[in-house]
Amino acid sequence: MLSALKSTLTTKAANASHLLVNSSANAFLTNTHYTDFIAMQTCKLISWNVNGLRAIHKKGFLEWFARESPDMLCLQETKASPDQLPDELLKVNGYSCWFSSAEKKGYSGVALYSKQKPLKVHHGFGDPRFDSEGRILIAEYPKFVLFAIYYPNGNASPERLLYKMDFYDAFLACARQYRDRGCKLIICGDVNTAHCEIDLARPKANEGVSGFLPKERAWIDSFLAEGFIDTFRMICDEPEHYSWWAYRTRARERNVGWRIDYFFVSENLRKQVKNASILSTVTGSDHCPIGLSITV
Repeated sequence: MLSALKSTLTTKAANASHLLVNSSANAFLTNTHYTDFIAMQTCKLISWNVNGLRAIHKKGFLEWFARESPDMLCLQETKASPDQLPDELLKVNGYSCWFSSAEKKGYSGVALYSKQKPLKVHHGFGDPRFDSEGRILIAEYPKFVLFAIYYPNGNASPERLLYKMDFYDAFLACARQYRDRGCKLIICGDVNTAHCEIDLARPKANEGVSGFLPKERAWIDSFLAEGFIDTFRMICDEPEHYSWWAYRTRARERNVGWRIDYFFVSENLRKQVKNASILSTVTGSDHCPIGLSITV
């Protein structure tokens, strides 16, 4: 009898990693027995707006990457397509990589480096209006779905602010599709909005600036109300922790910054969050990296 049970468990474990997927988030269906047979392990993720991957490559990026050795590294504002990058950025030892590039050269762009190869990677929400700017990578892993996003900045004009708010809504609609099917979501990137007064050094002076407008902050309120968790605020409720500082005013030296880079998780991952961090001593960009440690 024990032998038969062992055989059954082995067969189920072998089949557990099989997923039925297609190009649409609507068709993401997991084997619900998967986590019953695969041991939990800690996953280390880092997200970083590098403000130009080619530029930061010259500042010791690969050496930093090797020291940190995350399971997944999500980059925003790469400002390059793969054909513009040197081989050492495309063939990092131990990692597979994916890029989503903007149609406009030298603009936007996101990248994902991953030790574990995802089952499927999507390069957009399925709407050319947003997908053409190279801001979206959605990687489906056996135990979770990773959104690596570079959200728009709304400072340039009223039209870009409207675009930003529409992008937020398109993102949320896509995230809901996965969440409503019971998927576990990890969402990271440069969100380009500070949520609360604690999240920037000078809230009163920036109430009329995109990135801290009432409508942008209200969208984050509504996003969290949907059951998503700001992981850094799970760990730390202290002020003066920022992830972006303006170059032109030497703001980083004075720590006059904004926390606009986030790791969010869906409610069904809350108890698996082990740590969330801001790596404020890492230089090379006007943003610093942020980290998440989670058992999956």
